[in-house]
Amino acid sequence: MNAAIPNPDKALLQKAHIIYELLLQRFGLPEWRLALDAMDELISTILSQNTNDRNRDIAFNALKNHFHDWEQVRTADLEEIINLIRPAGLANQKGANIKSVLQQIYRERGDLSLEFLKLMPPAEVRAWLARFKGVGPKTTAIVMQFALGMPAFPVDTHVYRVTGRLGLRPEKMTVEAAHQHLATLFKPETYGVAHLNLIRLGREICYARKPACERCLLRPHCDFYQRLPK
Repeated sequence: MNAAIPNPDKALLQKAHIIYELLLQRFGLPEWRLALDAMDELISTILSQNTNDRNRDIAFNALKNHFHDWEQVRTADLEEIINLIRPAGLANQKGANIKSVLQQIYRERGDLSLEFLKLMPPAEVRAWLARFKGVGPKTTAIVMQFALGMPAFPVDTHVYRVTGRLGLRPEKMTVEAAHQHLATLFKPETYGVAHLNLIRLGREICYARKPACERCLLRPHCDFYQRLPK
């Protein structure tokens, strides 16, 4: 099964700690982009799927600048939403998901504020957010970690690739299972920093096609590097 390891052995926990500390030495304490409230973060993260930060921000700002609030987006014509978010890619899918999420939240809550989630236990918040179409484990974890201040370990493409090469997770573990698994390896108070520094490692050194292993300080701790012919 692709379940998380319930009780990781001490060696794996120590490896995760060493990697965390080395990345902290290399990259320092990263800062999350401009803090958003939970609803803004939810929409922004939906837009971020399968695109880069720049395109996400262009699409998000287009919505924010064109509409007065999310209530106007909820009642807007779908084609108008789609046209505004085209820079983020998959506009038809993302536009439909955004409108659907806003409509469902409004039906259930009577408004479009997610501040009430701060009063709920993290497990209930995770389950509540995961019900919406287009809101997967990564989106849920980002909203929880960075907008609600709740411990959650988001796994994007970079984090998934890098942790697989390092040997922090089983190679065939699914992305969905990796969220829970990696959360068992790092301390909750380090989730945000670990997530952001692993992303930076993936963007600047551990490339998808040709990782720059010669520039990586994690070589002694990397399963991928240890398997390379010397």
